[in-house]
Amino acid sequence: MDEKSLINAAQNGDADAFCTLYSAYKNRLYSYAFFKLQNREDAEDAVQNCVLSAFEQIGQLKNAEAFSTWIFRILYCACAAATKEQMRRRTEESIESAANLIAQNDMQFVLRQELLSALSQLKEQDRNIVLLSAVGGLKSHEIAQITGLSAGNVRQRLSRSLAKMKKILG
Repeated sequence: MDEKSLINAAQNGDADAFCTLYSAYKNRLYSYAFFKLQNREDAEDAVQNCVLSAFEQIGQLKNAEAFSTWIFRILYCACAAATKEQMRRRTEESIESAANLIAQNDMQFVLRQELLSALSQLKEQDRNIVLLSAVGGLKSHEIAQITGLSAGNVRQRLSRSLAKMKKILG
């Protein structure tokens, strides 16, 4: 059957004729949608929406020779809708990313405040030992040289201070 006969049969409700038409156009439809949308899933969805609309509306096609233009016009509209959906998703993802970043920053702020509160409950010298170790990355013998304490005393104070902070922070 030629294309015009297939279109006439599809317009009269022959689903097999429409499937044959679809088979003849599916690669070109998908290629266009993929080029336009740059995403495999979105292209597949756009083609699926196009084919469904074309199947439902084939009875409205007045000129069988314009089938190619007609179905690509439907696909063009399906791709435009998909592009809008992509933009909406990107906007939502951007907002969600920003919210996560803000939440992360808020969480970091809260954690920082709790940490500072726990540090403030230590004696001044113990606080300095913890900061020199944790923030400065110094070893106990280096901290000993700075504070004038023995390396063993620094290790003991550091261990006790960290245990106290752990208890405070829960």
